[in-house]
Amino acid sequence: VQLQASGGGLVQAGGSLRLSCDVSIRGTGILFMGWFRQAPGKEREFVSQISWSRGSTSYADSVKGRFTISRDSVKSTVYLQMNSLKPEDTAVYFCAGWRLGRSKYEVWGQGTLVTVSS
Repeated sequence: VQLQASGGGLVQAGGSLRLSCDVSIRGTGILFMGWFRQAPGKEREFVSQISWSRGSTSYADSVKGRFTISRDSVKSTVYLQMNSLKPEDTAVYFCAGWRLGRSKYEVWGQGTLVTVSS
């Protein structure tokens, strides 16, 4: 599985961005796709995930009501629509894959930087 994230950039507080993650699947299928982020000086944290087959979603409390995760199974792409962005959303955002038969996320994309100015 290879993951390619894109869509990061600089945006003012209150603005929106949409991140994309292109998923290249070989062999074992995907159980979940997730988005994580890492702010400067902080540990990586969970943002959101989606079940690849069912489309069920979950979110960190800090982004509920503002971010929406979705997937296009035909295009093998996962999206993270981010609205009402806050300066504290500034981070490098990573997409990650949890493959069938695995116990955790173990495939990671290279990250895309999101900077929210106040």
